[in-house]
Amino acid sequence: MSETTEGSTAHAEAEGAKYGESRERGKEGRGRVLLEALLAASVVTAVVTLASALLPDKYVATAVGFVFLGATWLLVWRRDDAHVEAAGLSLGGAVLPGKLDLGRLAKSVGRALGWAILCAAITFVPFYFGWRYFWHPKGTFTLRVQPLDTLNEIFGQLVIIALPEEAFYRGYLQSRLDEIFPGRLRVLGASVGPALVATSAIFALGHFATIHDPARLAVFFPSLLFGWLRYRTRGVGAGIAFHAMCNVFSELLGKGFRVY
Repeated sequence: MSETTEGSTAHAEAEGAKYGESRERGKEGRGRVLLEALLAASVVTAVVTLASALLPDKYVATAVGFVFLGATWLLVWRRDDAHVEAAGLSLGGAVLPGKLDLGRLAKSVGRALGWAILCAAITFVPFYFGWRYFWHPKGTFTLRVQPLDTLNEIFGQLVIIALPEEAFYRGYLQSRLDEIFPGRLRVLGASVGPALVATSAIFALGHFATIHDPARLAVFFPSLLFGWLRYRTRGVGAGIAFHAMCNVFSELLGKGFRVY
């Protein structure tokens, strides 16, 4: 065998060894990411469950919101701008250091509201009939609207519930799981991955953990849409707005038909 051939063979073997080592490091890296994500979700769920069980009802939603926001700050927001942007958690630049770009913020808010309103227009009618089928309400819909109470409800659903949950589940968890589930499928203009289903399952289990009612698992399905919005818009703003709209709509139906 010539020296040239021997050299080529040695080079190929070296490259093969490097590739094998790279794959092993990649597997180890994905394993660490998966462990981190599952551990974070487990700890947050445990803390939220304890808060729901131990605190007075009027403080539960606020406490749970702070848990989700605190976890998101620890895992994402305290890191560099590029990491925050990659997780879709810049919120139009509102949480990034430096001078606030009002133009960017306004554009981000408008885009988020546009997507949320579009999704509401498509889904709220079938949701209404599904809601009636599940709850079997008696009587007619009557609702006395108090402006201050309505504004308080909207603010609470938006800031206390939707923002913290979307920040943690879609901003941190879904983005993190995307790093270890590389497969992609094009769905209505969005490139989605297995992390969408995994995150939605964890989201549903988290709701069930706080209140042991099988109906709570149904949040798996709207979670798929929240996650799709995360992919489609590359941020959590639209998911936050649509999440809050869904909750307010459900509350209006429950109160109007006197079901809950």
